[in-house]
Amino acid sequence: MAKLNERHTQILDLIKPSGFVSVQELSQKLNVSLVTIRKDLSYLEKEGFLYRTHGGASKNSTYAYEKNVIEKEGINTEQKQKISKEGIKLIQNNDFIILSSGTTIHYLARILEDFEKLTVLTSSLSVSIELCQKPNIDVIQLGGEIRKNSTSVIGAISESVLEQFSCNKLFLGVDGIDVNFGISTSNAAEAHLNQKMMESADKIIVLADSSKIGKRGFGRISSLAKIDVLITDNNITNDSLNKFEEIGIEVIIA
Repeated sequence: MAKLNERHTQILDLIKPSGFVSVQELSQKLNVSLVTIRKDLSYLEKEGFLYRTHGGASKNSTYAYEKNVIEKEGINTEQKQKISKEGIKLIQNNDFIILSSGTTIHYLARILEDFEKLTVLTSSLSVSIELCQKPNIDVIQLGGEIRKNSTSVIGAISESVLEQFSCNKLFLGVDGIDVNFGISTSNAAEAHLNQKMMESADKIIVLADSSKIGKRGFGRISSLAKIDVLITDNNITNDSLNKFEEIGIEVIIA
């Protein structure tokens, strides 16, 4: 077991309130040099107590790693269900909507009902199978290379098909939402397809539970300025909420 001195314990205590602390702040509060703090952070990261970031340290990793869709299905299920219920409130009869891949989007597809007429274009095989059971919903499944981890399609074929359509709304699932990096996913090809989806939609609605906030995936989709609405859960921090609203995003808390 790692041996922590008093300063190490103080560093961990300072991280807890917000989940992040800067090297400069630690140096000032603990009255030691920046070099000493950096050595402390390196040691604590090596022992698994924190994650080093640019200019500081965080309680959790800031990177979103690729997970199999089956594994994702069991994570934050209650939050995802609540988020999907808020998402359906933004859909109207006769809408033409795009549904991306992702487990939160799949939860939305499961409750898409009581519409007289709806047209859904999607990259997700799971979403298409779900919607095939609903007689008043027309489904357009994008073709292309199948990405097995997410049971969805990616690539040039799906992107070229997207160019033939214009839709009212895009409901987008993401792996990361970062104020500086924007929205992202763990797969670069999927990120590129998501960019094309955004170009084909009038309104961009991101569905993401609060665990995605502050995270970065490998593939950047866009800046936050291009998002119209973010639907998340009530574990979002006031700091994140204020930053998103300052950018001009309408934040709906499920």
